Amino acid sequence: MDAAVAAVFEAYPVAVRDRLLRLREMIIETAASTPGVGALEETLKWGQVSYLTPESGSGTTVRIDVDAASGQPAIYVNCQTDLVDGYREVYPEAFAYQGTRAVVIGEAPDEAALRHVIAQALTYHARKKAR
Repeated sequence: MDAAVAAVFEAYPVAVRDRLLRLREMIIETAASTPGVGALEETLKWGQVSYLTPESGSGTTVRIDVDAASGQPAIYVNCQTDLVDGYREVYPEAFAYQGTRAVVIGEAPDEAALRHVIAQALTYHARKKAR
């Protein structure tokens, strides 16, 4: 883990940090098990820990942070995509949503649904090209 990324994680309160680190693990694991994603780049964008697919170009940037309104971890995607609308349609009760940019993760998220959400973001561009 890059020192700047580690510093962002260290700045969170322990309980939130642990949940964000688990979310980080899920993103890395999901990328590794999703065909076509390739290597991830972990960096900071807008001060948020972010994951890019530079090798394959398959996905949109996935950022993780704490939702200011709820204090819960959230996954942020480009608001110009239709991803959050799609998540909302498939998982109307599994998560809270923030407009077209964020999936707010509750205390005990459905892990299979969360992995699907992550995989959809990491393959967004590849799926658009295939249409």
